[in-house]
Order: sequence, then structure tokens, then C-alpha cells
Amino acid sequence: MPFEDPPDPESAHTIDALIDRLRLLKIWAGNPSYEWIKDQINAAWQAAGLPAAERPGKTTIVDCFRSGRRRLNPELVIAVVQALHPDPGYVTRWRQSLRVIGGQREAATRVQVQDTLPQDLAGFTGRSAELDRLCRSGHHGGAVVIAGMAGVGKTQLAIHAGHVLHREQPFDQVLFVNLRGFHPDPAQPPADPSSVLEGFLRLLGVAGQQIPHDLRARIAAYRRRLAGTRALIVLDDAAATDQVDPLLPGSPGCAVLITSRRDLGDMRNATHLLVDLFTPGEAVAFLTGVVPLCPIGSDPDAPARIARRCGHLPIALGLVGAHIRGTPGWTLTDHADRLDERHHQRRLDTDVELALGVSYQQLAADQRRMLRLLSLHPGQDIDAYAAAALAGTGPPAAEAHLRHLHRDQLLQRATPTRYTLHDLVRTYAAGRASDEDPPPDRRTALTRLFDYYLHTAHAADRLLYPHRDPAALAPAAAHLEPPPLADVEAAMAWFTTEHAALLAVAGRAAAEGFDRHTAGLAWSLTNFLNLRGHWQEQITVQSHALAAARRLDDRREQAHIHRNLGRSLDMIGCYDDSRPHFRAALALFAEVGDQVGTATTHVNLARQYERQGRHPEALSHDRHALDLFRAAGNLAGEARALNNVGFQHAQLGEYPEALAHCRQALDLHRTIGNRHGEATAWDSIGYAHHRRGHQKAAIDCYRHALPLYREAGDRPNEAQALANLGDAHESAGHHADARAAWRSALDILDELGHADADLIRTRLPDSASA
Repeated sequence: MPFEDPPDPESAHTIDALIDRLRLLKIWAGNPSYEWIKDQINAAWQAAGLPAAERPGKTTIVDCFRSGRRRLNPELVIAVVQALHPDPGYVTRWRQSLRVIGGQREAATRVQVQDTLPQDLAGFTGRSAELDRLCRSGHHGGAVVIAGMAGVGKTQLAIHAGHVLHREQPFDQVLFVNLRGFHPDPAQPPADPSSVLEGFLRLLGVAGQQIPHDLRARIAAYRRRLAGTRALIVLDDAAATDQVDPLLPGSPGCAVLITSRRDLGDMRNATHLLVDLFTPGEAVAFLTGVVPLCPIGSDPDAPARIARRCGHLPIALGLVGAHIRGTPGWTLTDHADRLDERHHQRRLDTDVELALGVSYQQLAADQRRMLRLLSLHPGQDIDAYAAAALAGTGPPAAEAHLRHLHRDQLLQRATPTRYTLHDLVRTYAAGRASDEDPPPDRRTALTRLFDYYLHTAHAADRLLYPHRDPAALAPAAAHLEPPPLADVEAAMAWFTTEHAALLAVAGRAAAEGFDRHTAGLAWSLTNFLNLRGHWQEQITVQSHALAAARRLDDRREQAHIHRNLGRSLDMIGCYDDSRPHFRAALALFAEVGDQVGTATTHVNLARQYERQGRHPEALSHDRHALDLFRAAGNLAGEARALNNVGFQHAQLGEYPEALAHCRQALDLHRTIGNRHGEATAWDSIGYAHHRRGHQKAAIDCYRHALPLYREAGDRPNEAQALANLGDAHESAGHHADARAAWRSALDILDELGHADADLIRTRLPDSASA
């Protein structure tokens, strides 16, 4: 052996570094061939009962040792390690390293971006010199780094300056993101710039399918979108220059406000603004502005004493000011004396802890408990329904607690209905939770939270796709009150608002060993993530679910997850990576005798071949799916497959066969009451008539499809039907009607940020430069 001990996986902090250790382990083990490693793994997996479709080939093993990968298959890496050095203790160290690196990578990709500024702080005071400098710089464009210690008010200053700039001269576009550079929770590492760019590009109108995967390509696409515009970009809580550089627009008309606890002195061509503690005079002015009606008492120096005890730190002054407002009958002298007393007793060590302790002790017991439990939430913000689940109370009571905590400066308002914790408050609250709430109580609160997100997401998904077989969920551990979701629009709005929180919850559920919740959340999120084109997020969520389903030994669930992973990889063009998942799904569905699952997998394979223009292969899979749906007696699946078979015949120019199958699909959809399915059938029949040259019939069909798509809230397909209607009108010589239909389609696609918008734009010369 070239060295005595095997390499240490725990010294690796990135995927590439871990792969380097894997290469060294192969050398340490005598450098066996990849073929030998494959045979060892396949023998072990066969003994464990894994189907042949899940066993790796030699190429898959070779890929495990390749640098530059964005993700790893933890189970396969562990199998390689076990083949090379099957010591249980050593394998455990690899498992831990994979969990750490995988968790950091996944958490870094969970980013919440927005196209509006957070709410301005009512009654913002002080910082006049800094604000004046920020506004001058903002009007001229370029980047400003606002640096300073935690709690000094950097974020509020940047938000206030942004609102002032936007009022004085509105921007074409506003982008905001919390980069989590110094988040206190290790499960919330600094945001990955590539993921931030994906979010920004979506907000700028780029469809998910059109967003490049390479970081450089994303930077280029982002800068092209912002070229020639006046945009305001606020990058809050940056960790380092290399996190910020990819997010700079590179356009002279754009203003960038960056906040950080570091000075980021290596940022070239940026203005640097240090935000320090309040001066004594500013601190006193701030305090008296917060509590204008509180009498001073016997000591005229009381406001200055309070300011000194708060270290002249804005967050501490705000917290103490909220406490003062909540204690009528006390003077500022009384409050100053109390702070002096607590300081001399050494009950707290720092200014912020002193202020937090004063505010915390002032709260009622149930409000203190709510604050502690809020620190357990893995997302960036929370509403009253999720807070109620955490606390085991009703939403009205939770909302009252949230408002009280906001009034006392312990919560910040992210939107009119959502709240967030300042990092320092989160750290304090988490410490109090650790000290005051036993681990079983904290786990019970998390269970209620995970139950809430799982059952609400499942209900929302049922509205999106009512003909999908529901998941078999265990009852919630406690009574929950979900938000009212009456229709498709409400379900989509809930998913959109809770998108980042749901991903964070799915990751925390997997990390905490909530396997049923992990699998159920993946099932419930599938359709929303598909509709929005969040394929990488889908892959992450489904990968967690696959590991959970294997621990549960749930073969049917594994099959569904393999199918979803195959479809997601397929949608980002990774056909070679998707097919093993499809093969595994087919093998597992056959094992458990699930004809419907097998049929749906064939539908997915048909769509893969269709995207590649391989219509005969697509038709073969759609026919196989049709036979299986019929054998299973699944009418919804049969109707869907009939329509797919008809559409493939139309693609092949076989119009009589196309019309026959699509009309059968239409009749069956009507029989089972699937109005969305009726829309797809009318659309396909119209397409066949249009391709056949029967434009009047095509126009009638599209007009049947449109109201049904609108009723279902299916905007993308509504736009496609409008575009098809325009094409049919144009072929019939109805040029004005064609342009009207295309314009309506373009309006929807622009609103959705859909990639097909540019294609429709080419049909409208007057919109080509829009």
C-alpha cells in the first residue's frame, strides 16, 4: 500500500474534495479495476434484494470518481467505500461526511428571492448622513457595500434607502435576496450564487426550462436581461465577495445595495459605507423618538444611561424601547435603574442579550413559548397557520402572538401576513428553547409543523390534480387548522408563497428521520414543482424521499419516486441519467403488481422520445400505456393515453387514426367528468384538423378547449391553445383574428415568463422588439 491509513473523509468540505478522498481510497485498496468494484457492489445489492434495474454498470462506477459533479449518489458512494474498505467504523465516517456535504449543498441551493422590497420600517429615524450618501450613489448606479456589526441596522438602512430611491425615480425592476451570509442556523448556510441567479432569472421572465445549468451561462443570461434597464438589486447579508460578484448586473443603470458584516474591501468599483453604532446623541434621539410619551423621571441623564446600557446599538435600543412602551407607569429613570441593576448582577453578558433578556422576561409565558418554537422553523419566514401548528394552538391565537412579538421588536414583518426572526433574535430564542423545552417537546412541535405542511400540501395538490390517486397519509398527530383552499388558484397561490418553506421543511424532515413525512412531501410537491419547472429542486426532494422509502422498505413508493426522478432528469436533458430510474420504476412496479404505475412510466418514456422527435418510439410507449390502463380499469389513465396515442398519430401525419383516438378520449373524459382532460382532447383534435387543412373545424375545437383550460387555471395550456387558434385563423386567411389570438397568448406567456413567448413574438412583427 502506498500509505498506511485510508484517507480521512471528514477532512473534505466540498464534493470535489470528497471525490479526491475516494480516489485515494481506491489507490490505498490496491487500485482495483472499476469492473471489480462494480461486481462487488452488484453482488451485495443482489443479496440485499435490490432489483437488477437498480444495480450500477461500469460507467456509473467510473462517474463516481469524476470531479466537477454538482451532486453525488450517497448510497452508491457508500457502496464503493464498502467494496474498498468494509470496516463499519470507517464506512460510518463516510456516511457522516456525505450527510454534512450533501446537507450543506442542498441547503445552500434553497434560496428565497423576491421582486419587491421588504416593508419599510415605519418611522425610520437617524442615519441621515449615510442615507444621503446611499441615495446619491443609488441615483448614479453602481454598487454600494454597507458594512457593520450585527444588529447595527444595515438591512433596515438598505431597505429604507431602496424605498426612498424607488419613490424618487421608480426602477424598471427590483430584486431582493437574503444571502444568509451569517445565519446562526448551520442548516441555513450562505446561499449559492448559482441558485440565486436561477431565482432572479425566473423573476426576470426566463422560463425554468430555458435557465442554463452552468454558472457562467447563468451570469451571462442575467446580465443580458438587465442590460439597458434601471434595476435596483439588494443583496442582504453577504458572506464574501465571491458570493456577490456573480450577482452584479454589469449594467451602468443598475443600483446595487449590499449589506455584510465584513467590509468586502476586495470588491472593485464599489462604494464602501461603514455603518457604525449610533453616536450617543443619535442613540438618545432614537430612543426618545421610540418612546416620546414616557416621562424622564428624576434623572435627566436617564435616556443617555439607557442608551449606554444598550451599547448604542439600534436593535438593542428598539427592543428596550418596545419594553418601555409595555410598562406604563414607569419613568425612563426607573428603566435606567433596572438596566443598571441587571448589568451589575452580571445576569447577561452583552448589550443585545441584555435587551433581549429584558424583552423576553416581559412576555407572557405563552408568548415566550411561541418565540422559542419559532426558532425551530427551518424556513426564512412564517405565517400564523404554521406558527399555530408549531405551538399547537389556533391560527387566531398564533396571529395575536406574532403581532405582539412584532410590536415588541422581537419579530420583523416580511409581508403583511408573514414574519421573520432577526439572526440575533433567532440565536437567542434557540438558546432559550434548548434550555427550557425538553427534546421530546421540541420534536413534538416539529411533528405538528411537518404534519401541517404535509397535509396542507396534499390538499392543495388534490385541487391541482383531482383525478390523481391520493397518497395514503397517516392522520396528523394533533388537530390542525389549514388555510382555506377553495380552488386551483388558491392552491397555486399557497404553493407559491410557501415554496421556499416547503423545501426547507422537506430537507429538515429528511435530516430528522421523519421518513413518512419526507416521502409524503415529495409526493405532494411533485405537480407544483413540475408546473413551475423546478427540476433541480424536484431531484433533491425526490432523492430524499427515495432514501426514506428504502428505509421504510416501501417498494411501491420507491417505484413512484424512481419515476419522478427519471422525469425530472429527463426534463433537464439528462436522458442517460433518467433511463436507469425509469427502468428501476418499471421493475419495482412489476414486482408489486402496479399496472397503473407501469403505464404512467411508459407515458413518461413516450414524452422523452417525443421531445427527441422520435415519434414512432413515443407511439409505442403510449400504446403500451393504453393497454395497461385499460387492463387496470383506470378510466382517467385510459383517456389520457388515448389522447396521447392520437396526438402521436397526428405528428406522424396519420390523421384518421389521430381523430379516432382523440374523440374516444374526449368521450371518456366527459364520462368521468374530467373537464381538464376534455380540454386536452379538444386541443389535440383541433391540432389534427389544422394539420389536415380543415381550419374551420380546428378553430371550433380550440374554442371548445379554451374555456375548459381557463376553468382549470391551466395558463400554459390556455396560451398554447390560443397560439394554435391563431395559427388556424392565419391558415384560414383570418389575419386580424390570428393576431388577436397570438397577442392573447403572448400576454399569458409573458406573464408566466414562459420560453415560448419569444416564439409567439416572431408571429407578431409589431411585438418583436417588445
